[in-house]
Amino acid sequence: MENSGQFGQNINNFQGQPQPMSAPAPEKKDHSGLIKTVCLSFVSLIAITFIGLFIYMYFQYDAAHTDLEGQIDKAVAEAEAEIRETLEKTFAEKEKYPYLTFGGPTDFGALTFEYPKTWSVYVPDDASHADDYHAYLNPGVVSVVSDDTVMALRVSIINALTDTVKEDYADKVEDGEMTVSSKVVNGVNVDVYKGLLDSDYYGIVCIFKIRDKTAIIQTDAYIFEADFNRVLETIRFNA
Repeated sequence: MENSGQFGQNINNFQGQPQPMSAPAPEKKDHSGLIKTVCLSFVSLIAITFIGLFIYMYFQYDAAHTDLEGQIDKAVAEAEAEIRETLEKTFAEKEKYPYLTFGGPTDFGALTFEYPKTWSVYVPDDASHADDYHAYLNPGVVSVVSDDTVMALRVSIINALTDTVKEDYADKVEDGEMTVSSKVVNGVNVDVYKGLLDSDYYGIVCIFKIRDKTAIIQTDAYIFEADFNRVLETIRFNA
């Protein structure tokens, strides 16, 4: 019984003494909010980037579309202008037919050639009472004759040596103001000068001998070059 009493006393003593406390478990930090914030920022950045790219691509497309429409409109306008110009040229060429025949006086070699029927002819002098012969041809109405007037064709048959007449043009060739080439007219090789005229216009001049005189066929503008060449091809005269 003594032992049981002592055991009870020991139990009481044990319960009365303070018990040692165990260390508290470390708290786990919650990082989910930070992760969400980072993810949201990343997604927002991607969204802003895509929106920016979309806006950029839209303006690029709009600019390209506008430029494409402008290029199409320009191409259409150029094509229409080219077709209109071609038709006008075709019509103008057809209007020249049938060609008429120019006939110079017999005393001056009976010079003849073909010219468009849309051209008018003006002969200012009576060839039977003149040392020189002149004629002027121009589309529509022949303008007032002067050195400053642009003529489609000037025809002169003058009482001068051909070599003497050519000297002035040879000087122009030497100075680089004109070029010279050879062309067959009425079965004979003749000189054709192209470049700056005395009138300061750019034109073409053909010079050849008719009997004891010199013929000068001239156009005052390059736009008549095709007609001028046809005139030369159809020239006939009595040598």
